[in-house]
Amino acid sequence: MRIAEFMTQGVYTVHAHETLDKAAGVMWEHDCGAVPVVGHDGRVVAMITDRDICMAAYTQGKPLSEISVSSAMSHHCVSCNAEESAQAAERMMRQHQLRRLPVVDDMGHLVGIVSLNDIVLEAATKPADMAVTLAAICRHHHRELAEVDRP
Repeated sequence: MRIAEFMTQGVYTVHAHETLDKAAGVMWEHDCGAVPVVGHDGRVVAMITDRDICMAAYTQGKPLSEISVSSAMSHHCVSCNAEESAQAAERMMRQHQLRRLPVVDDMGHLVGIVSLNDIVLEAATKPADMAVTLAAICRHHHRELAEVDRP
């Protein structure tokens, strides 16, 4: 099945120059935990999550109205195309440990978003594959690094 058949359309966005209170407000008003960050040309440049907002507030010690989205957003954006398969989206989520992927057209403009929830509902007939993806997404890097450093 193609991503276009089950992705969420009409996705709310923020711009990098906006403040974190704007991003938090969008998430609160639309009951979502992440929003794509788009440039002036409408191309997706990053994602920002509710966790990113919390960690930026904690580490910077400022009110959300004084912190820019650009200081808290991801700096590497992984996206997919609406014509790709559900399995391709699942592989990207697994590889990059992501719960959401912006869906873009050939020019990089946002056309939707696909979430882990969408993938789970789509993959309900293939639970073994989904278990592998969930395990890969949930794996803790800190724990793996600590195990590598042990004598």
